[in-house]
Amino acid sequence: MVAVKRPTFRTERELLSGGFSVVAGVDEAGCGCWAGPVCAAAVILPFDSRIGLIRDSKTLSPDQRGRVADRLKTVVADWAVGFATVGEIDELNIRRASILAMRRALEALSLRPQFVLSDAFAIPDIGIPSRGIPQGDRHVKSIAAASILAKVERDRRMTELDCRHPGYGFARHKGYGTKRHQQALAELGPCEEHRRSFAPVRRLIG
Repeated sequence: MVAVKRPTFRTERELLSGGFSVVAGVDEAGCGCWAGPVCAAAVILPFDSRIGLIRDSKTLSPDQRGRVADRLKTVVADWAVGFATVGEIDELNIRRASILAMRRALEALSLRPQFVLSDAFAIPDIGIPSRGIPQGDRHVKSIAAASILAKVERDRRMTELDCRHPGYGFARHKGYGTKRHQQALAELGPCEEHRRSFAPVRRLIG
């Protein structure tokens, strides 16, 4: 069995020693999906937090993510989410739409961060010192917390969209390109929540 990487506050504490006491972690969920919005979360997590199971959201079960997200919301100094719509994804491309969702999450915070840590790449043009951390959701606790909240909030949105667009299975696969999703798309055609700029969707709808 491969041990799951446990993120730490090492990076945040290094920033604290440099005078940055309000640090936000940012991550997104849903970039690889064929349908639905992309969601980003921004989290300001106290450096002395002791919540179990804060790690890369992909290593947790849906039940674990839900429980951790509920706990996070009671202890964080601040948190917020931001979405970019399917229309924005198709117009801008998924990377730029993800950045837009991250900016919206940061703008929705009540507290203004002094420094921003984000997964993979730094968020441009936010007017706040920032740093992108490769595999940040595996190594940095604030980013891992953001990854959990982004995933949980996006999954909830996809469950809501399943009610509006029945037959595609959004509540089950959350918009990812599963075999069931491929079959539904071939049978029903795309709905307004499908990303027509994504090659697999274009191929299936002709």
